[in-house]
Amino acid sequence: MTHRYARQMVLPEVGPPGQAKLAAARVLVIGAGGLGSPVLTLLAGAGVGHLAIVDHDRVEESNLHRQPLYRMSDLGRPKAEAARDALLAANPTITVVARAARLGVADAPGLVADADLVLDCADSLAATYVLSDACHDQGKPLVSASVLGLSGYAGAFCGGAPSYRAVFPDMPAAVGSCAANGVLGSAVSVLGGLQGHMALQILLGLAPSPLGRLVSVDLRTLAFGGFAFLDTMEPDGPAIPFVARHSLAPGDLVVELRGVEEAPHPVTVDALRLSHDQLDAVPAGKRVVLCCASGIRAYRAARLLAERGVHSVAVLALSLG
Repeated sequence: MTHRYARQMVLPEVGPPGQAKLAAARVLVIGAGGLGSPVLTLLAGAGVGHLAIVDHDRVEESNLHRQPLYRMSDLGRPKAEAARDALLAANPTITVVARAARLGVADAPGLVADADLVLDCADSLAATYVLSDACHDQGKPLVSASVLGLSGYAGAFCGGAPSYRAVFPDMPAAVGSCAANGVLGSAVSVLGGLQGHMALQILLGLAPSPLGRLVSVDLRTLAFGGFAFLDTMEPDGPAIPFVARHSLAPGDLVVELRGVEEAPHPVTVDALRLSHDQLDAVPAGKRVVLCCASGIRAYRAARLLAERGVHSVAVLALSLG
């Protein structure tokens, strides 16, 4: 009988010792969508012994063109559970744990602590920063990727390399989405495959390590780029934290950056509703917790207030993907 992993074990980079490393590995995958689908398939196929999946979403028909892990029969099912069942059907020798829930700020440290490596497939910048903070604190490697349209990147952070915050200390002014900007299924598979390959390289201990490297891909022109960032310094001073709603304290000043048309009801009944141009009205002396839909406006506003001398600022994470 042919060994399940014979074709990779013949590689000198793997062999029986490498296969044993994969079997003993515990990997946390946040997001079982476009990136998570190829990532999970590759890791399960390679024999990674323990996979933990966290995803709050359900399978929709519009997912199927870029998420081949799912079938029409999975429509309406939680992605984490459908992914678990598909992976175990393909490889019943591994363990797969499904958590059909949204990643929570307070949950991240515990989830990371139970893993040897974390894969950020959530398509949420807030989730990326939260995972990077937890991985950096615990010395765990984080492989993060993003794809939109026909381009994207994959990079390996923390675990001895600089954090995501070190490389990207500030959030962009705006980000697109697959729903609004579109995405090609093959582009997602290429980036997810690259992300999965980086993870396997780290688990196998191959040299050179992808830690401290970011690879960019433009599939419109079939061009690959990127850069190394091993020498990048971590940001000075305390990082702006993301906090959960239940961690708000009575003395906090909550600033709602969403207008009435976007959020008819503010995040808390006593929240101060301000636009970005009205931040001068924020009084000093309290912790200021800023809120918006994605976290991007709130993060940039928090950075601005910190630069203006507000000593305690945080971002209220409403959605971590």
